Amino acid sequence: MAETLPRADLLETIVAATRRSVAAREASVPRTTHESLMGPRRSAARSFREALTTGPAPRVIAECKRRSPSRGVLRRQYDPAAIGAAYAGAGAAAISVLTEPSFFDGALEHLAAVRAAVDVPILRKDFIVTEYQLLEARATGADAVLLIVAAFEYVNPGLKQPNLQDLLARARALELDVMVEVHDESELARALDAGADIIGVNNRNLRTLDVTLDVTRRLAPRIPPGVVKVAESGLKTAGDLTVLAAVGYDGFLVGERFMTAVDPGAALKELIGGARTA
Repeated sequence: MAETLPRADLLETIVAATRRSVAAREASVPRTTHESLMGPRRSAARSFREALTTGPAPRVIAECKRRSPSRGVLRRQYDPAAIGAAYAGAGAAAISVLTEPSFFDGALEHLAAVRAAVDVPILRKDFIVTEYQLLEARATGADAVLLIVAAFEYVNPGLKQPNLQDLLARARALELDVMVEVHDESELARALDAGADIIGVNNRNLRTLDVTLDVTRRLAPRIPPGVVKVAESGLKTAGDLTVLAAVGYDGFLVGERFMTAVDPGAALKELIGGARTA
């Protein structure tokens, strides 16, 4: 059963749980196992960054997510492969798969199932704070990973841990694109200093779970040209996408709106169609 937490402690608790979970997995499955499963260089057609800068707008990253800490179970009958195939058929530019187990009911097996079902780029969405998680992502078939700036605030003083810049460089060495998630101006500055070339601006505060689209509008002009801009969370209507595209956003990550729909693929198709005719 997923844990219930005071809202203010959510991010710190998830990061701590992630470190424990990763340590257990690494003790069970050595790094060399993942390295042996990586396979050849990925196809150029599966570049996450290219998917967000080419092709018809709006470019939607459609998310597979069974549970949310803020809303509980979103989809009791959860078939990531079927949902991913429906997203691809409806025109998703890319697919995000939640793999965090304790608070989102995610699993690497979900990513593997979606990878087997689609050819579009896949983002591993998780609280990635170790190199081992990058190896897992690459071996399972991800084309990109999410690095959350705020997650790097929670460090163990007695343990040497990689910082944002370290993991960004290592991910690129593994041929993974990286979307670096920020929530305010100071986090954006840290992301850019680390060399991020894809910035995800999350409208949801991960500590309080409050959502406001003002975050994406406020940060848009502060993101330099040439850096891919993605809006995340709280996007519900074609109008939301149109307004944010007008201030410079290249892509839009949408999850809960689709996960609570009877037909996620049809919901995506409707959203894309509405934005194109707005």
